[in-house]
Amino acid sequence: MKQVLTRVYSTLYRHFGPQYWWPADSVFEIIIGAILTQNTNWQNVEMAISNLRKAKLLHAKKLYLLKTKKLAQLIRPSGYYNIKAKRLKCFLKFLFNNYNGSLSKMLNKDLLSLREELLSIKGIGEETADSIILYAAKLPIFVVDAYTKRFCQRHRLTDINASYAETQKVFMDNLKEDARLFNEFHALLVRLGKEFCLKTKPKCKECPLKN
Repeated sequence: MKQVLTRVYSTLYRHFGPQYWWPADSVFEIIIGAILTQNTNWQNVEMAISNLRKAKLLHAKKLYLLKTKKLAQLIRPSGYYNIKAKRLKCFLKFLFNNYNGSLSKMLNKDLLSLREELLSIKGIGEETADSIILYAAKLPIFVVDAYTKRFCQRHRLTDINASYAETQKVFMDNLKEDARLFNEFHALLVRLGKEFCLKTKPKCKECPLKN
């Protein structure tokens, strides 16, 4: 399995090149993006973040004090905006109640403690928590999303009913524990899923992993 994943990574890296993830100007923006990207595509998230930037609200304290209804309207392009506004507020409430609004203090915790805390926040699941840990805290945990699951299932690395943890274990057990490697590998799998390993009508004959 280790050799297979190493070959997959090398092939995708040669084909696509570095992906420079996560696309954001700050740690706070990464976290906002990780929460907003639930059940939507990145283009919609970018529009929502752009609204926050134009309103000069991409700051923890400002969003913490902002009314939920106003926040919902600003992030409307991300979809499920009322729900996501509440989720953002839950995260911000946690941040200010436990760390006085300091992201650096929160992200300075060890990986397992940080993951446990993030998962305790209403509206933050495993994928979102791990995205924050990997991309914001820069700690080595592999993010599993729909693209990752699809790749693993189609290449028979996991079965069709594999859980998040089971899929994550494939990577965590067979790759060097390296945040930069996990970052790039996950981004490459997303690129693969968007361009070749499509949900319907996958382009298998053109796929860089066809052999």
